[in-house]
Amino acid sequence: MTMQTPTRDTTASAGSDLRCRILAIAERLFRDMGYRKTTVADIASVLRMSPGNVYRFFPSKKALNEAVADRLLGDIEAELERIVAQADVPAAERLRTFVAALHRMSEQQFTANRRMHEMVEVAMAESWEVIHRHIEGVDRLLCRLVAEGAQSGEFAVEDPMVAARCVHAAIVRFCHPALIAQCADEAGPTLEQMTAFLLAGLRAA
Repeated sequence: MTMQTPTRDTTASAGSDLRCRILAIAERLFRDMGYRKTTVADIASVLRMSPGNVYRFFPSKKALNEAVADRLLGDIEAELERIVAQADVPAAERLRTFVAALHRMSEQQFTANRRMHEMVEVAMAESWEVIHRHIEGVDRLLCRLVAEGAQSGEFAVEDPMVAARCVHAAIVRFCHPALIAQCADEAGPTLEQMTAFLLAGLRAA
C-alpha cells in the first residue's frame, strides 16, 4: 500500500478548517469568560494545542480579536445584503427591514452580552480597521438600496451615497453598540419613528 502525499488543496482546506475552529472557540470564550480575560493560551488549551499553533494563523492577539469581530460583522452584512437583494420588494419596505435588522443584530451580537461589549469598546478605542470596513460596507449597501429606490421613482435624491450616509448617521444610536446601551433609557424617537421620518424625507413628492 502506498502512502498518498497530502495535496496543496487538502493542506489548505485543513488549515482553513483549523482557522475557523480557532475563531469559533475564541468567540465562545469571549462570551463566556469575557473579552479582556480570555488569553491565547486559554483558546489553545480548549483546542488542545500550543499557543504557538494559534499564532501560526494569527500573528498577534489583536489580529485574532479583529478576526472574531470581522466574523460577527460579516454575519450582519450578509443579512443586510440578503435584504437589499430582494429586488421584487419596494425599496421603502427593504429600507425599513434593513434598519430593523441592523439594530437587532448589532444589539444581539455586541450589546446584550456585556462581555462581548468589552470587545466593541476596545475596537472603537483602538480604531480597528475592521470597524471602518464595516461602516463602509453598510454605507455601500444603503447607497445601492437608495439608488434603486430613486430609479424606481420611490425616492427623490440627487446623490444616493450622500443620502445613504445621512440615513446611516441618523440611525447611529440604534446600531452603534455603545450608543445602543447608553441611550436605552434616554428620551428620543423610537426606531420605528426614526425610520418613518427618514422615509418621509427620501420619498418623491
